[in-house]
Amino acid sequence: MPDSGLTNSKIVAAYRERTPRSAELAARAQELFPSGITHDGRYQLPYGIYVDHAAGARKWDVDGNEYVDYFGGHGALLLGHNHPEVMAAVHATIDKGTHFGANHEGEVLWGEAVRRMVPSAERVRFTSSGTEATHMALRLARAFTGRRKVIRLRTHFHGWHDHMTSGMSNHFDGSATVGVLAGVAEGVVLVDPGDTAQVEAAMAAGDAAAMIFEPTGASFGMVPLAPDYLHAVREMATRHGVVLIFDEVVTGFRVSPGGAQQEYGVTPDLTTLAKILAGGLPGGALVGRHDILDFLDFAVSKAAGREKVQHQGTFNANPASAAAGIATLKLIETTDACARANAYGAALRDGLNAVFAAERVGWAAYGTFSGFHVFTNPKRREIVPGSFDPADFSFDELKNFDADMVRKLRLALMVGGVDIQGRPGGVISAAHGEAELARTVEAFRGAIRMLKEDGDL
Repeated sequence: MPDSGLTNSKIVAAYRERTPRSAELAARAQELFPSGITHDGRYQLPYGIYVDHAAGARKWDVDGNEYVDYFGGHGALLLGHNHPEVMAAVHATIDKGTHFGANHEGEVLWGEAVRRMVPSAERVRFTSSGTEATHMALRLARAFTGRRKVIRLRTHFHGWHDHMTSGMSNHFDGSATVGVLAGVAEGVVLVDPGDTAQVEAAMAAGDAAAMIFEPTGASFGMVPLAPDYLHAVREMATRHGVVLIFDEVVTGFRVSPGGAQQEYGVTPDLTTLAKILAGGLPGGALVGRHDILDFLDFAVSKAAGREKVQHQGTFNANPASAAAGIATLKLIETTDACARANAYGAALRDGLNAVFAAERVGWAAYGTFSGFHVFTNPKRREIVPGSFDPADFSFDELKNFDADMVRKLRLALMVGGVDIQGRPGGVISAAHGEAELARTVEAFRGAIRMLKEDGDL
């Protein structure tokens, strides 16, 4: 597998030395999967690790190496890996069967928990993923309003279906990405994050069915949005008759038990959920206003003389996912799990900024709640790590980084026993504690020194 500029590196050599079994599996995967992976976020050079098992805030690869984990099941594991109460609920349910092709009590209990916790959840419809939830949200918004266009924010991610590809990581002009019909892309209006004037103009045109965005900003606040923006957009959407959709696939049950909408006191018309919703198993949901979700209702649609919006899904509200979701949401609702993860996030960001300042690298750790981002300062600006304000930077600069250098940063961190996401950054669980914090800070210190030795800093 090519190293794309990562050859002749002591970091890469150290990584390879620690991970021979992962290297073997990666070579076999190359013969099976495009790029040898099953999710774009797992793309890593020279190859990614293969995990054998996990518990709490840590995971172990097939070579026996231990890592403090900041992938967190792509954000799905607020309680950490293998929480005993969640796993007990799943095992008890699987012993009864994995799929009944029928209604079951678990879906009712799961739905009741969601409606109790999420302010916008007058009605609930389960899906199998967050992508499916955002797709359904757009379809219902069009049916409800009779309009065709959707307003989105550049750099915000809402899954991989056709309406969501332009403007996330490329095609910021709104043109269709490869494989997507131009007519679909033309139904999407892209606006810059944080610019309320652009939102007002897009809504005033009168053809927008919905506006969808991540309420803490793109990539869980990598490009943050101010709370005032949420309130302003809520007012505009109400005034123009636009369905306001919060994508809380990441933030739902993480920012607070009721998500970002509870934290900021802004209630959208529809909310998309996944990840934590199903406790680490596959599952998503669309929740929101009774009158909008009524377009899924057989009796209401017939009485209104309108065509019902169809929705199937073999694994909607799967019994095992429901069991994991019920157990997870109960713990989030009745404990301080969100608060503990958020507090760790603040402590970690402070610890990393102290390292960046001491090592004089001109980087900054930032973020909110239980996430962190590392700004690697591609333009080499003069910044003070502890007082870095991402609001002073454009979305393209916050999202920009030297890909090869960040890949090497990740490898160096893994050599030090820490696995972060490739943005670079990560998500935190309530299982992270003082030992994980100390190890992470030291791993970053060691990684920076390794990058200096390799000539990258």
